[in-house]
Amino acid sequence: MNTDEESDDFIVTPWEVEGEIDYSKLIKKFGTTPITPEMVSRIKKLTNGDLHYMIRRGLVISHRDLDWILNKYESGEKFALYTGRGPSENTHIGHLIPWQFTKWLQDKFDADLYFQLTDDEKFLLKLENSYQETTRLAYENATDVLALGFNPEKTHFIIDSEAGVKFRKIATEISKKITFSTIKGIFGFTESTNIGMIYHPAIQAAPCFYPSVLKGRNVPILIPAGIDQDPYWRATRDVAKRLGYYKPAAIHLQFTPGLEEGGKMSASKPESTIFTTDSSKLAEKKVKRAFTGGRDTIEEQKRLGGQPEKCNVFAWYRSSFESDDSLLDKRWNDCKSGTLMCGPCKQELADRVVIFLETHQAKRQELKEKVAELVIRE
Repeated sequence: MNTDEESDDFIVTPWEVEGEIDYSKLIKKFGTTPITPEMVSRIKKLTNGDLHYMIRRGLVISHRDLDWILNKYESGEKFALYTGRGPSENTHIGHLIPWQFTKWLQDKFDADLYFQLTDDEKFLLKLENSYQETTRLAYENATDVLALGFNPEKTHFIIDSEAGVKFRKIATEISKKITFSTIKGIFGFTESTNIGMIYHPAIQAAPCFYPSVLKGRNVPILIPAGIDQDPYWRATRDVAKRLGYYKPAAIHLQFTPGLEEGGKMSASKPESTIFTTDSSKLAEKKVKRAFTGGRDTIEEQKRLGGQPEKCNVFAWYRSSFESDDSLLDKRWNDCKSGTLMCGPCKQELADRVVIFLETHQAKRQELKEKVAELVIRE
């Protein structure tokens, strides 16, 4: 499948990200709006000066109608958050990073979160998965979401296979307004695509309007997600006004690379990432094998300095494992000057990953039975 977001150097679709990403080019192709210093200042003002480090570091790169939804918020009209996950595998750290940012948004704007788990899509897309398995994984993935500390009073899970009449009705109304030609143009569907996948964009669009139906009034929706997921809501934005709803707004994040060279973290490349179910020993082993920007020898590293701009280990510190900007800058400078070697840098990351995993896995166990209470079935 192909969403026309390709270049000679990289590929970005909702299912595949490969190569060295030129974000300026990608933003232009997607037609999104770059995050400007003025927008950062506005967010900072609304959060009483507390900016998430992903915003400070430029990892939040673009948006659709973020200015509009902030206008709504300033006028007293609170927005809800919508994001999700296709449960084809266990959750990995690459999935958690955007969700950590989403939690910050929930906390700062006191927002309800509607989190969709598309077990139906993964059943339709992956021939080797049974429906029972994708639904089981949906609950497992939802447990990972809750373990990040989301407010259970404001967090609502939508598991597609268990969604109720109101949700299905919205999806049907959406599907009536979108032609096959439109969906084919966005997702590259062909005559060999099963009809379930052709209909599924309407299911994935439904949470954009579902809170409005549940609340009995129009609710502004903000979608925080990786920019590769943006195609899912293009057609949704086109039909929103015709259905009597607000267009969903979106805020897009950069990808975090895998531990191996090239592309974002991917469950299809298990050595490239850390799953939340990995043992401490396995996680440490994966980190120690990670691709770095180091030189071929210690002597060269001391003489020439490292290349943190090419280093996936540094990218992990930047995106999730070092929230202190001054310490991150020091790590960059020590690497560039040749005073920091790759071995100790990897070991420290491995230690941090292990601590995170052990804490997260304990929370997962504690909250496992809570998930079912938060699934909406209306």
